[in-house]
Amino acid sequence: MRTERKLTRLDRVFSRLDREPERPVHIDVPVMTRHRVVLFGSTLAFYVAIVWAVVITSWLVRLDWQIMFFRPYQQWPEIHAFLDYYVVLGQRGPTAVMVAAWLGWRSWRQHTLRPMLALGVSLLLLNLTVGAAKLGMGRLGPHYATNIGSNEMWLGGDIFPSGHTANAVVTWGILAYLASTPRARRWLSALSAVTSLGVGLTTVYLGTHWLSDVLLGWAAGLLIMLALPWFEPLIARAEAGIFSLRDSWRDRRTAPVPAQAPAPTAVGASPLRGPGEEPATARDTGIAARTAHSPLGPLHLAPGPHLIRSERTPVTPIGPRRPPHSDRVARGATSARPLTGG
Repeated sequence: MRTERKLTRLDRVFSRLDREPERPVHIDVPVMTRHRVVLFGSTLAFYVAIVWAVVITSWLVRLDWQIMFFRPYQQWPEIHAFLDYYVVLGQRGPTAVMVAAWLGWRSWRQHTLRPMLALGVSLLLLNLTVGAAKLGMGRLGPHYATNIGSNEMWLGGDIFPSGHTANAVVTWGILAYLASTPRARRWLSALSAVTSLGVGLTTVYLGTHWLSDVLLGWAAGLLIMLALPWFEPLIARAEAGIFSLRDSWRDRRTAPVPAQAPAPTAVGASPLRGPGEEPATARDTGIAARTAHSPLGPLHLAPGPHLIRSERTPVTPIGPRRPPHSDRVARGATSARPLTGG
């Protein structure tokens, strides 16, 4: 009877990915063009300029303190409740879950792992670059500032650059980076830029970041998005490696177990007789057949000729079946033992 293997959820996902893409002509992989290289260099220069302006306590630091003393959350308290929810668009956990859900559906529809891998690479770069800058410069936030007019650098803080702003640029910008058409890419790029700047200004309104933190976070996120085409070959190799690993794992699961064939026996040769011995009888052939299929292993017979039941000479027992005993006295006979006692 033929039985079919029941497909698991993982098998159904990979079988979906094995199909031909539905929109292959609309999917193009961004490359590192000259225009993108110029934008990357300009953004890097802007990044370095912001850091230098804060380190030397320039006019940008004075502007940070003026905005902090202005206290926007006290000037416009009516929008405080709305901005408390809006700032969630820059938090790592909720935004990563929402964007991963959308890109997972895109991977399912387009039968490719590239959207999810691109998101993973961008978040990894974000954690490495922004996290290292935060810990390296150690700037304190407005709520923890100790010296009015100082840049509050290297005091153990972790707010420079703004993680909310950089995360908003990357998580929402990856949707524009993976857009299927140039028009959608332009619209989504503008939308992600406005959203990220809005998230950054919201942190300034709430008093959790300096204005210079927001500017540096926006530049840090933009650098990651501009550098992603350099990682496209790595993403392609990772996708090919995952599919290759999947194929080898599937082959091991579906490979049939080879059956062990019995050892061949030469025609006319007896399994119980050696060369030069007597030919095998019918009994020997039957014993060999039973031995081959016996679960207890081969049978060991005593040496000598062995006859089948039909060839044996019937033996008629003579005399009593009990063995003779020399010390037993026949019934009715006088015992020869001396009587003792008295």
